[in-house]
Amino acid sequence: MAPLTTQIQTDTWVKATWDAFAVAMAEPHYEEGRGYFDQDHMRIEMAPLGAGHARQNSVISKVVSLFAMVKALRIAEFTNGSFYKTGERGCQPDLAFYIGAEFQLPPQDNSPIDVNRFGPPTLAIEVGASSFKDDLGAKRLLYERLGVTEYWVVNVAEQDVIAFAVADQRSGEVQTSGVLPGLEIALVEEALVRSQQEDDSVLMRWLMESLSQP
Repeated sequence: MAPLTTQIQTDTWVKATWDAFAVAMAEPHYEEGRGYFDQDHMRIEMAPLGAGHARQNSVISKVVSLFAMVKALRIAEFTNGSFYKTGERGCQPDLAFYIGAEFQLPPQDNSPIDVNRFGPPTLAIEVGASSFKDDLGAKRLLYERLGVTEYWVVNVAEQDVIAFAVADQRSGEVQTSGVLPGLEIALVEEALVRSQQEDDSVLMRWLMESLSQP
């Protein structure tokens, strides 16, 4: 593909073809950005990510992974991984998980994960500071169309988690995860609140005790 000749407006949705999106995401100028494509529009996010985003992203990852370990769930995590349904949709969630007995691990290379071959992630998570409203809006529609089973949006400023179950390209808010059966969203939010004051060792001990209770 030919390189881009003009710079793209970032951190907003702009009209584009799939080919233009694919070219942009291969450009060195945008290699630190995160890309999304849906309904003939693309968004490349280049806004810097602060300590709040980084910390809460890490905490959410630990909660999901520890829950899966305690409950003996088969799971595979991808941080900032690209998922492409070529020609139709592309996304790069902060966190994504394949969960369950049936999924096949994608190859460990630098190519975007082929949704047509491996399916969409079971759980996609966006951690939003400046992008929070978009995470609830256009990205939520993207993930509905992509076919994820569950989608979480984390509000960095409030330490809130809004979780959606997705079916038939429609989503509705839930208080208990369906893909991580029995995990209360309130527990995830409590972990985020505790992470404001507690180091990881203290936080992980509390999480292990909480998750191990019958």
